[in-house]
Amino acid sequence: MKRSITYLILGLVAVALTVWLFRPAPLKVDTGRVERGSMQVTVDEQGEARSHDRFVVTAPVSGRMTRIELHDGDAVQQNQVVAKIAPLPLSVRERGEQTARVAAAASRQREAEELMRRAAEELAQAKREAKRIERLVKDGFMSVQAAEQARNAETKVANEAEAARFRAKSAAADVQLAKSGLVAGGDNSHTLFSVRSPVAGRILRIVDPSERVVAAGTPLLTVGDLSKLEVVIELLSSEAVKVKPGMAVIIEGWGGSETLAAKVQRIEPYAFTKVSALGVEEKRTNVVAEFVDPPMALGDGYRVNTRIVVWAANAVNKVPSSAVFRCAEGWCTFVVENGRAKRRDIKIGQRNVNEAEVLAGLTPEETVIRHPANAIEDGARVESK
Repeated sequence: MKRSITYLILGLVAVALTVWLFRPAPLKVDTGRVERGSMQVTVDEQGEARSHDRFVVTAPVSGRMTRIELHDGDAVQQNQVVAKIAPLPLSVRERGEQTARVAAAASRQREAEELMRRAAEELAQAKREAKRIERLVKDGFMSVQAAEQARNAETKVANEAEAARFRAKSAAADVQLAKSGLVAGGDNSHTLFSVRSPVAGRILRIVDPSERVVAAGTPLLTVGDLSKLEVVIELLSSEAVKVKPGMAVIIEGWGGSETLAAKVQRIEPYAFTKVSALGVEEKRTNVVAEFVDPPMALGDGYRVNTRIVVWAANAVNKVPSSAVFRCAEGWCTFVVENGRAKRRDIKIGQRNVNEAEVLAGLTPEETVIRHPANAIEDGARVESK
């Protein structure tokens, strides 16, 4: 009897040992944790730095241009001579056309001056409004956000006034250029006409410095102020609708070690068609951002990597995006509990490339499986790599 019991126990032990030896090994999985912290959603795209005010200097008259002695990057002052042209004699018809150009340029100058005066009045009004709101905030009748909005409005109007001032300068220079076109003709055919820079800045590009014959209106060089840079970002139209003026822009990959800050100034209303590297036609639009503190190392046309922050929060539950997958009409994830994978329905909110906001279904410090394989099922034994 005792021998039979012994054999039975040994048989059970052997069966248990066999089952234990031949049971499936735990699946090796990559795990992550549910955390609570800050999170932001960005629209990432490459951009290009450019001068805020760029002026193309053109030949005011037809004639032979002498060689331009300046070079790309040289600093120029307002009204500095940048090129010289020996104009050709004007016919009666050409002189009439040039006279009409002078009248048209003078009209544009008067219009630009009126716009500059209106911008100055709007700036003065914005300053008075900002002071009134600051007094109301100080007395507790308005919120701090109202004062911030007033200051932002004042800054915007100040930028517009500055742009209007530059446009007035450019219009005045156009008048001088148009008038100079009348110097050609008769005994003045051998006079060298001086082409001057409309503003102070740097030469961004000289089209061709060689001596040559040019027609009236031929672009000679481009002048810009590199101390006032902005960033132009080409976004897909489906992404551009998420962007609003005032949103923060993080600039990376520009060549420096630090991250630069900017903010969205405007979204251009016109979308253009562009063919991608894969040959797909895409509708894109330009988003213009202004630097908060522009670096001196950047120049016109330099490439940068940008991230526009369209959503941000400081205290949210978040999970790695690679741990979330579609199930039925919602979202699911696998949670590791006592060495086993437990499938759990969750509710998520905002998402970015690396993280997803958890609205329900998970708590901080829980362990989830990243990149779950098809072999993982509810209740399967898993082991972290």
